[in-house]
Amino acid sequence: MRHPPRSVLLAVTGAVALVAAVTVPVVTAQGATPACTVEYSVTGQWDDGFQGAVTVTNNAAPVSGWSLGFDFAGGQKVTQGWNAKWSQSAATVTATNESWNGSLATGASVSAGFIASWSGSNAVPTAFELNGTTCNAGAEPDPTDPTDPPDPGDGSVPALHVAGNKLVDADGTTRRLLGVNRSGGEFMCVQGHGIWDGPVDDAAIGAIADWNANTVRIPLNEECWLGLSDIKPEYGGTNYVNAVKDLVGRVKAHGMTPMLELHWSWGQYTGNSAGCSDVHATCQKPMPNMQYTPAFWTSVANTFKDDPTVVFDLFNEPYPDRATSTTTQAWQCWRDGGICPGIGYEVAGMQDLVDAVRDTGAGNPILLGGLAYSNDLSQWLTYRPTDPAGNLAAAWHVYNFNTCANESCWNSTLAPVADRVPLVAGEIGENTCSHSFVDRVMKWFDDRDLSYLGWTWNTWDCSSGPALITGYDGTPTSYGIGLRDHLRALD
Repeated sequence: MRHPPRSVLLAVTGAVALVAAVTVPVVTAQGATPACTVEYSVTGQWDDGFQGAVTVTNNAAPVSGWSLGFDFAGGQKVTQGWNAKWSQSAATVTATNESWNGSLATGASVSAGFIASWSGSNAVPTAFELNGTTCNAGAEPDPTDPTDPPDPGDGSVPALHVAGNKLVDADGTTRRLLGVNRSGGEFMCVQGHGIWDGPVDDAAIGAIADWNANTVRIPLNEECWLGLSDIKPEYGGTNYVNAVKDLVGRVKAHGMTPMLELHWSWGQYTGNSAGCSDVHATCQKPMPNMQYTPAFWTSVANTFKDDPTVVFDLFNEPYPDRATSTTTQAWQCWRDGGICPGIGYEVAGMQDLVDAVRDTGAGNPILLGGLAYSNDLSQWLTYRPTDPAGNLAAAWHVYNFNTCANESCWNSTLAPVADRVPLVAGEIGENTCSHSFVDRVMKWFDDRDLSYLGWTWNTWDCSSGPALITGYDGTPTSYGIGLRDHLRALD
C-alpha cells in the first residue's frame, strides 16, 4: 500500500549516514575483564569503499567524555561518520563523543558508525584505546558465528524453494503463502514514534494465526535497519534489527512463514505521483537507491541467510513508469537501475538487489513486484533478473482502485506469469469497508493454487487503510471478515 493512514510525517533533518546493524562481538578470556571492550565490524563493502561500526563498552569507572582511537593498516580513509566526531591523521582514526552521548556509566555502551574508502586491503584494526586506555586486553577471538543466526525451528515452518511455478517445501509439497501484512515497521521508527504500530507480543501474533494464516509479511524501513543519523537511536540500528529478529521468531513460533519486505527507502523524488519530497525514507519511492538499498539487503540477508524459512520481498511497490516517458524505459530501470529518466538519484535495479542477497550466500526465496505499484506484471518475464539460486517469484498487488483489477486483466497478464514462476499477491485489499472485491481476487487465486496476503493487520479506518481488524485480539472489520472467514474455510 502506498500510504499507511498515519498522521503527517515528522520532519527529519541531518546528514545521511550509515551505521552498523550487526557487530562482531569480543569475548574476553576467562577471568579477564578489560577496562573497555570494542566491537568492530564491516557491514557492507563495495569496490572502493565500505561501511563500518564500533561499539564501545566501558567496564571501568564512569566517564563524562570519551575518545576512541585506532589505526588502519590498509590505507583506509574515513570520509564521513555519525554518533561521534570522526577525524583521521595518517593511519590514526579518532572518534570523540557528541554532546548527547558523552556519559558512559560502568557497563554502558555506545555505538558509532562511519563510511571509509579503501584500496587493495581492508584489514581490520587490531588495537583500540578509550581515553588512552587499551581495550580488549585479555580478549580472545569469538569462536561462534558473529551474526547469531536464528534457529531454523522444529520443522513446523517449512523451508521453501521454487520448483517450476510453485513454492514447495523440502518434501516437494506445494505450499501457498496465505495470510496478512503487519504494517508499522516501515513508518513508526522514521516518524520517531517507536518500532511497531500496536502490539506484536505473543498474544497479538497468536491472533493472526487464529485466522488460519500461515504467512505474515513485515514491511521494513532501510534507514531504521541501517541506523541512519535521522533515526532516533532507540528505534534504529541494532535496536531495530533485534526487534525484527524477535518478531520473526514470534511469527515462526506460531507456525507461520515470515516475509521481510523493504517498504520505505531513501532517495529524493518529486516527480509524478511522488509520495513526499523528503530525501529520507518517509514514503514509498519509485525505485530503490544504490546508496543504501544494496547495503540494506546485504545486512538483512546476512542476518537471515541461515534461516531458510524467511522469504525476502525486495521492494514494495516500484513505480518508475510514473517517471519515465516509455514503458520500455521503466522496465529497463526496474531491472538494471542506474540513472533512470525522471528519477533524481542513482537507482538500484532488481538485478542489483538480487545480487546483493545472493552474494552473501543466502538462498532464501526472493519476491519481486513489477511496475505500477506492483500491479503491472505484463513484462515481468521478459525483464526478470538472473538468479543463480533459481529461487525467484513474482509479487503482485491489487486493490479495487488499481488498473489491473478485473478477471480479464488477470487472465491476460497474470496467468502467463503464474504458468512460469510462483505468483504471490503480497497485498490485496479494498477501500470500501467490504470484501466483495477481495472475494473475487481470492477465488481467482484459489482456482490456480496461488498465494495472497491481505492488507493490513492494523487498527486503522478500513475505508482508508484498508484495515483488517478493529482490535489486536483479531476482531475483524467488516472488510476483514471476508479474509478471516475465507482463510478459516480453507483446508
